[in-house]
Amino acid sequence: MIRQVIVAEGKSDAAVITRAVDADVMVTEGYTLRPAVLADLRAAYERRGLIILTDPDGPGERIRARLAALFPEALHAFVPKAEAQTEDDVGVENASPEAIREALAKVRVRTAEPSERFSAADLFAAGLSGCGDAAERRARVGAALGIGYGNARQFVKRLNHFGVTEEEWRRALALLEEESHA
Repeated sequence: MIRQVIVAEGKSDAAVITRAVDADVMVTEGYTLRPAVLADLRAAYERRGLIILTDPDGPGERIRARLAALFPEALHAFVPKAEAQTEDDVGVENASPEAIREALAKVRVRTAEPSERFSAADLFAAGLSGCGDAAERRARVGAALGIGYGNARQFVKRLNHFGVTEEEWRRALALLEEESHA
């Protein structure tokens, strides 16, 4: 059983998560975060810790940012958009149990003092910005690192805020190259 409480956006997300792993899941019911929901999340955060697992879309990222501000020591898990997408919907509820387990195996804590290890130049040198397939390549590297997708500027922030090491970076880029040549 996962010790921390997983925070998801809705009941459908929670149902899929509990089918994938043995964990307690709380739902935000959207961005508003009613006072009762906030009180329950605060209690879970203080007693057991939280893992934030929101949808890989704009609203999910806004909810994640709000929760991260309220609960700075919460862990973060990211299901890649490609693993959570149907023809007309993006959300954790569309992810396979394996994709959810993989995301939870790569949880990260957001550091209060981000490193300045990575820069836009690193992304450019790795082909993660400034070329036609950069967005897809960033998505694949973000999935490998467990930090999710972001545009080039956001991606640099995630690399630095989630404490990605040089070794993890090199392994993710090597995996990307292996996949590209397969």
